Parts: sequence; structure tokens; C-alpha cells
Amino acid sequence: MLDHAESRAFIRMDVSCAMTYKFPDSDQSFVGTCLNLSGSGVLFTADQVLEAGAALEVTIAPENSLTPPMKAYVEVIRCKDVEPGLYQVATEIKGIKAV
Repeated sequence: MLDHAESRAFIRMDVSCAMTYKFPDSDQSFVGTCLNLSGSGVLFTADQVLEAGAALEVTIAPENSLTPPMKAYVEVIRCKDVEPGLYQVATEIKGIKAV
């Protein structure tokens, strides 16, 4: 039995910080905003549509020095339009990359 309000396997932590993402076979990075993360996923906003199933490499570097940066390989689960030119991207973590 889970002892937190959500019925998810991992608690989501609100994290409002800048992040970058890129396609694994590309050197071009894009900037997004991390909204929350859990042990199994990352939710962020982007200014472009990302297709479900797309593989990405994300780097999240919180501004405080207590939290180390995180690099992960993720798969896009869904991408929805939240306002013109802004998309909310839900991803599943497939692996963590050494920083």
C-alpha cells in the first residue's frame, strides 16, 4: 500500500527549473522548463511538438548547489498543447546517464 496521496509508484516532485533536451543522434540542444519529476518520469514544457515514442536525452540542473544535475534518457509518452507555442511533454525515464 502506498502511503502518499497519489496512487503512483513514485511521488512526483515539483521542480521549476531550466533544462535542456536533445535527440540522441544530434548535437543540437533545445531549452525547456522542467515542471516535475519522479523516479520514473519527467514532465516539462517545450516550444515544439515532440512525437510520442521519440527518444530524448535530458539534462536538468537545478539552480541550488544542494541538488546535483541529472542527465537521463527518456521516451516521450505524450505531448499536449497548453497555449499557442507551448507544449507540455510527459516522458518516461529509460536510463540515467553519469554526469
